[in-house]
Amino acid sequence: MRFASLSEKILLLVCCLSILSSSCRNAEVTAVRYGMVTGIKADKIGKYKVLHDSIWPGVVSKIQDCNIRNYSIYQKEIGGQYYLFSYFEYTGKDFKADMMKMAADSTTQLWWKETAPLQQPLPEAALKNETWTTMEEVFYLK
Repeated sequence: MRFASLSEKILLLVCCLSILSSSCRNAEVTAVRYGMVTGIKADKIGKYKVLHDSIWPGVVSKIQDCNIRNYSIYQKEIGGQYYLFSYFEYTGKDFKADMMKMAADSTTQLWWKETAPLQQPLPEAALKNETWTTMEEVFYLK
């Protein structure tokens, strides 16, 4: 019986790791899509955009740490009122726990102190002392 040489063992290990790495890259991550809406005060749109043009690195890091990907915010005027629409994908396993972790983060709290006064929550969110209202997804094309 012949035992593999060290170089053969290393080659086998590299091949196994390559196959495993490839299959991990190709594995589809399940994401839950979220759409949310809030109002924004007309005279605060400029400041809101400036803040987001140079979003704080700690805020970005916490968003990513809380399993949020593909996060976008859009602004639109409808009938003289101004709104923000956000879209993101959540790839974690416990959305509520991740949102609590984000809310507990001191940098995120400071960021929200900057952005919240610029926004005008919809009545549904305001009743719950929240800023953003979750929207119902009615169509998705993969």
